[in-house]
Amino acid sequence: MSDPHNPLENEMPDHATDPTGGETQRLAKRIARAGLCSRRDAERWIEDGRVSVNGTLIDSPALNVGPDDIVVVDGKPLPEAQAARLWRYNKPPGLVVTAKDEKGRANIFERLPPEMPRVVSIGRLDLNSEGLLLLTNDGDLARRLELPATGWIRRYRVRVHGYVSQEKLDTVANGVTVEGIRYGEIRAELESQKGANAWVSVSLTEGKNREIRKVMEYLDYPVNRLIRVAYGPFQLSTLTRGGVEEVSAKMLRDTVGGESRKGQAKWAKAKAKPKPHKKPLHKSRNRSADAPAEAGAKVAPDTPNAANKPSRPAKPTGTRITRYAKPEGNAKQGPGRGSSPKPSGVKPAGVKPAGVKPAGAKPTPQRHSVETVSEGTKSGARIGPKRGKPNADRRR
Repeated sequence: MSDPHNPLENEMPDHATDPTGGETQRLAKRIARAGLCSRRDAERWIEDGRVSVNGTLIDSPALNVGPDDIVVVDGKPLPEAQAARLWRYNKPPGLVVTAKDEKGRANIFERLPPEMPRVVSIGRLDLNSEGLLLLTNDGDLARRLELPATGWIRRYRVRVHGYVSQEKLDTVANGVTVEGIRYGEIRAELESQKGANAWVSVSLTEGKNREIRKVMEYLDYPVNRLIRVAYGPFQLSTLTRGGVEEVSAKMLRDTVGGESRKGQAKWAKAKAKPKPHKKPLHKSRNRSADAPAEAGAKVAPDTPNAANKPSRPAKPTGTRITRYAKPEGNAKQGPGRGSSPKPSGVKPAGVKPAGVKPAGAKPTPQRHSVETVSEGTKSGARIGPKRGKPNADRRR
């Protein structure tokens, strides 16, 4: 256990590392992470003497404890820290976003379901504002998501009184100073004009106290209704007024993930970087190239270039000779188009049987006889029809 009277330890941050390698944290923070109360309430409990560490009563919250230290509150061991959880809540107008109000007004925590654990809000909406409000049981998560450094955009639908000019709304696009307070970039776009009222879509990343109301009044457009519809990647969507819905653990990891701003920027840059284009492999037409290479043999690169092109089969060299016998007359082979086939076994009158030629008739050359001869072929290889003398030179 750390010494509460050591001034060096009192100056330690909320998170540190002890010599044993474990993570240490402020005592009040550990009590708050257990879900018993807020950090401010935990500090008061410690000052009231309700907390002991390793059997020693503690009266100062300026103490760091490690994971092996035993913390007891009101005589009961401190429960295990809860996993970070997140809820979407559709806040109705007329409720304050605080657990204790000096005026005794109703707050949102009184309207939450009784089975929900102790939660804190991520940012705030004023009394008359409504819409999306994020709730969490992790104070560190709430503070991290509240900061403008996250870059998350808050979007609102605002109904204002007056005849709105888009040119006038554009004057606050680069920020504006109102009553000595500097507000950052505000994107405002006119949605519709209905009589003396208009709906305006407003986007910003800071969300200071009553920022939209003060800026719109500066533009002479008093606000009579304000609805938050989105907070970063989380949307109000169709969540009913007063409804609560928990964000899934997977979505919480994907959107938040516990990363720092630097880590999120690095992840976004890596995600936006295009993947390297993979060139298709050019298969060689030579079958020998498809065979597995021998051990130790060098393999040519897949990408072809002027010095390395896929091999092609060698073309035969020599003279190509084509022999063609023209058919007799203009006779067509087979029946013509549209003609009906002749019945088998029936011969027309006057037709002589096959094989009988009239006296003095000359032998008919072979029809459509084509023969191709290429040099360089193996001896005895046959190309085209059977080689021999033309029919005109034969005697029957």
